[in-house]
Amino acid sequence: MAVVVVGAGGHGRVLIDALLSCGTPILGLCDPGLDPASPGPFGLPVLGGDDVLPSLSRSEIQLVNGIGSVRNLSARAGLFERLKAGGFSFASVIHPSAIVSRSARLGEGVQVMAGAVVQCDSVIGDNSILNTRSAVDHDCRIGRHVHIAPGCTLSGGVTVGDHSHIGTGAVVIQGITIGQSCLVAAGTTVYRSLPDHHHARSESRTLIKGKT
Repeated sequence: MAVVVVGAGGHGRVLIDALLSCGTPILGLCDPGLDPASPGPFGLPVLGGDDVLPSLSRSEIQLVNGIGSVRNLSARAGLFERLKAGGFSFASVIHPSAIVSRSARLGEGVQVMAGAVVQCDSVIGDNSILNTRSAVDHDCRIGRHVHIAPGCTLSGGVTVGDHSHIGTGAVVIQGITIGQSCLVAAGTTVYRSLPDHHHARSESRTLIKGKT
């Protein structure tokens, strides 16, 4: 089935590259910041902004969520939920260089980028990103609308709640639970479980048992 990529910024372009590497047909791009009269990234046609989406066939195409995440996942999650409610489905994207265990379970619209690894019996929730060279070991549970940023390592049995962002190069040791809507700063090593809405301070790179 052909796809339409919604959002063609940095994350969107990486997704387009992965889709082309997989041989997935791309009907076009939707991004209000692009001129429909000119070709978009990789020479793909620009269909317009979000206003053209209602005219697309729900049965003949799937969408790819090209909205990325730095610290806030609300725009990405909001787009997914709004368009799902409008009858669209989202394609998952798995880069050819990624390794995904046959026993792992991936939700709708999951994106596994170049060099990422998902080990056995892990579960990845809808619309989550496992970014470049991230590693999710055995029996992890990743919620919906989560971003595991480039170079992150989740050891076995880690749980990450919905809407959480694990920053670039962070390490989470085995058996840890990270709550919903948490922000773990880049380079942090997480040694203890974190409650919902916890924001690990960027100046405190190591969360040691009993204190931050």
